[in-house]
Amino acid sequence: MKLTIIGSGYVGLTTGACFAEVGHDVLCVDNDEAKVATLLRGEIPIFEPGLEDIVKKNVAAGRLSFSTSTPDGVAHGDVVFIAVPTPPNPDGSVDLKYIEKVAREIAPAIGDYTVVVDKSTVPVKTGEKVAETILRYAPEAEFDVVSNPEFLREGSAVHDLMKPDRIVFGADSERASALMKKVYEPFHAPLLVTDIASAELIKHAANSFLALKISYINAVSAICEASGADVELVAEGIGMDSRIGRAFLNAGLGYGGSCFPKDIAAFIAISDQLGVPFDLLKEVQRINRNQLERFIDKIRDALWVLEEKRIAVWGLSFKPNTDDTRSSVAIELVERLVAEGAEVVAYDPKAMDRARSLEIGSKIRFAASPEESTRDAEALVIATEWPEFAHADFAAIRESMVAPLLFDGRNLLDPATMRKMGFAYEGIGRGISSDAG
Repeated sequence: MKLTIIGSGYVGLTTGACFAEVGHDVLCVDNDEAKVATLLRGEIPIFEPGLEDIVKKNVAAGRLSFSTSTPDGVAHGDVVFIAVPTPPNPDGSVDLKYIEKVAREIAPAIGDYTVVVDKSTVPVKTGEKVAETILRYAPEAEFDVVSNPEFLREGSAVHDLMKPDRIVFGADSERASALMKKVYEPFHAPLLVTDIASAELIKHAANSFLALKISYINAVSAICEASGADVELVAEGIGMDSRIGRAFLNAGLGYGGSCFPKDIAAFIAISDQLGVPFDLLKEVQRINRNQLERFIDKIRDALWVLEEKRIAVWGLSFKPNTDDTRSSVAIELVERLVAEGAEVVAYDPKAMDRARSLEIGSKIRFAASPEESTRDAEALVIATEWPEFAHADFAAIRESMVAPLLFDGRNLLDPATMRKMGFAYEGIGRGISSDAG
């Protein structure tokens, strides 16, 4: 099929590359000329495991191409996906100006029947607005609007698209539904076809539920610390219940990234607008904010005064296997430490270039390795759970530090092992039982 993706960020680029990988003829459109030039060379501006190889392969094969022209994109595709940013407004609601702008640009370019797909995460009723906008600027256009939420996880987005656990789309016509089924036929995944409003709600509801699980176990971690229990064992026991499952029951600094904070705020705003306030999600937000505060209190209690203290921070991306620092709890942690006068030396395997471009980047030092960051440090903080951090030379690190204070914000390490090596270890909800087993 001939497919067009408007927007070549994380979602658009990965979606377009994977569509090309299964044999579709894909044109990705983006208004950033420098980005398009980079992509035409087979290079990608983000780090996502496996993506660069797929882009290069399909550009070379002629199945994947790039353009800055929305009209050319609409002319190319039988199905046109909108995958542009949907940033939050100050009140938490979704800023839909990019969606509206693309809908206006699509309208006059529609020739033959076209399916216009909302791939961006949007609030319920957005599909209606997209259809209204297209009709306003092209009253005779023959088209249908479909909602097709994405369920990609940064760091495993290629896998999630090539081997999805489910495909969801909402359509109001059999003609649009038939074309969408043809698009996704090569992926051999469970398919749920709904009305447009239900499809739009599914993504926000799913991310909100996952965030709820994270905040729930973080709330439990505070009880574990107060009682001497080990949150890892508690989570293991909870997760063995097949009705609950172990995923997303990992206590830590809280959720971050480009999706969860934005989607939870958006779902709260949507609920308020519909007159059914979602107070449970407001508590999820509160717990998430407090989790970082509690962790910083631990560091402050141990060091007494943070001013002029050298603190090594491992991890800047919001999660491992990505260079994305948007709404990263690790970045927020660094900002808080610097605000109190600490001298931060940071290391991240992939995200340091992006961190350097942030305002905080000029206020901290960057190390070439985890070990370099800890020299003469008075504390080590693990802020992102990169697997390589678990295999560092902790014996040498212990000797290089002024004080052996270790704050494990992701429960990556074994407390008993670290304490035997001479570290004063503090994790999240790791009580006395973690030393006993």
